[in-house]
Amino acid sequence: MFPEPLSWRTPRAWLACAIVLLMLLVPVFAQWAGSSFYLGFATRIVVFAIAASGLNLVLGYGGMVSLGHALYVGLGAYVVGIAAFHGITNGWAQLAIALALAACVAAVTGLVSLRTRGIGFIMITLAFGQMFYFLAVSLKTYGGDDGLPLGERSQLAPLPALDGKLALYYLALGLLFLVMFAVWRAVHSRFGMVLRGFHANERRMLAAGFPRLRYQLTAYVLSALVCTLAGFLQGNLTAFASPSYLSWQASGELILIVVLGGMGTVMGPLVGAVVLLVLEELLSGWTQHWMAILGPLILLVALVSRRGIWGAVLQWEKRR
Repeated sequence: MFPEPLSWRTPRAWLACAIVLLMLLVPVFAQWAGSSFYLGFATRIVVFAIAASGLNLVLGYGGMVSLGHALYVGLGAYVVGIAAFHGITNGWAQLAIALALAACVAAVTGLVSLRTRGIGFIMITLAFGQMFYFLAVSLKTYGGDDGLPLGERSQLAPLPALDGKLALYYLALGLLFLVMFAVWRAVHSRFGMVLRGFHANERRMLAAGFPRLRYQLTAYVLSALVCTLAGFLQGNLTAFASPSYLSWQASGELILIVVLGGMGTVMGPLVGAVVLLVLEELLSGWTQHWMAILGPLILLVALVSRRGIWGAVLQWEKRR
């Protein structure tokens, strides 16, 4: 899956700028509406977009279908919760611990998972995700199946305290833009070209002398770190760490966001998160059978465009 070229004179670029502008103006709309719900909901969208961007690196560009990436989201949230439980509220220390732990876990699980292909890779990542899910459930000291409430949110001095919804939103949004830019740079680098080459034709890349495990493991660890960053924000957003953050259903939702928005595109995860979460919120308010409506809508998108919503935009622009 090859990334789209960058040009500021295309409809796609104007649409991307419009989406970014709307995200920046969400707090203004929330204040005008007189409800903090919209700001919290928008922060949730941004957090999911960050996690989906991390997954997109291995799924969209690397062709590796991981059904266990929610493991790293939950890991980030639990590090925040457990650290706060023991009186460590320094956000920088929490983030460093979370990223270091995630890197170690991803390196070990990646080394095992990447020995397989296709359905084997999917099932092994699913197995690792469920192992950590049941580990979180078994931690009775930290809430077990009921989860762990966050006594105090992270302190990221000299940044504003994350107790305020506005500060947390803009921090998450800034990190999302940073992650999107880093993904764009990565997939246009030599590393990204090799990674996409293995997705397109693994046999030819091996014949050219490129080490598959080194490149794919690096991508896997990097994607895990991005998901852990999303988990750190998720823990501060909900002031809670729950085993459900690590479940296979959460991993499936991340895959759905990537596929719906557009695999192998930088904007896809953000578009997918906006569309999926907004539809869930609207449809669940109309009927308790909202999943029966959401399913066919997702199927329709898949039938219209193999690369999701943003892929359809790219196809339309190419035809023009």
